[in-house]
Amino acid sequence: MIKIKICGITNYDDAKAAVDAGTDALGFIFAKSPRQVQPDQVRDIIMKLPSLVKTVGVFVNEDNNRISELINYCGIDNVQLHGNEDTETCKKFMPRSIKAFKIKDESSIAQCRKYTASVKSFLLDTYSDKTAGGTGKTFNWDLALKVKEFGVPVILAGGISPANIIEAIDKVKPYAIDLSSGVEECPGKKDHALIKELFKILGENI
Repeated sequence: MIKIKICGITNYDDAKAAVDAGTDALGFIFAKSPRQVQPDQVRDIIMKLPSLVKTVGVFVNEDNNRISELINYCGIDNVQLHGNEDTETCKKFMPRSIKAFKIKDESSIAQCRKYTASVKSFLLDTYSDKTAGGTGKTFNWDLALKVKEFGVPVILAGGISPANIIEAIDKVKPYAIDLSSGVEECPGKKDHALIKELFKILGENI
């Protein structure tokens, strides 16, 4: 069964709705973003979650020591590095490391290859020169298929919603799907009805 990660969680009600629906992992964005959260918020939410739900801290070019502090303080399971972090930084946080790549064209694939021995998963998102993520737009999924050839589990992100999740799964067959804006009322507030719809569609088609 494919894994589902819902990112951009900012409050416990949304976290609970996602978990109750069947979400495997929740993402918390510590970088500057409309969905940015503070350590105390994250710690409080994580303390209330069931023990088998995975949590992911999302960072963009953050100081390594600060990431370590937040892992310990909040109880974060995995670290998603969404900036220009090098392979040594990724290795430092193994086996927690997920490296995000903004996919634009064939040239984006070459950078992924360098990280194959440094991370547990690749997260593939849509390229933007204005933001580190959260574009709400898809990219050419043929490129994701080429990244899969490197043998590292792929988490597919970028503009995925209940409307196109089955197409994404059928096309790419990723390890996991990452959703944020596709199940939101507005940035930082999830649409609980959309989350339920998502898992209803998955249940009927997977």
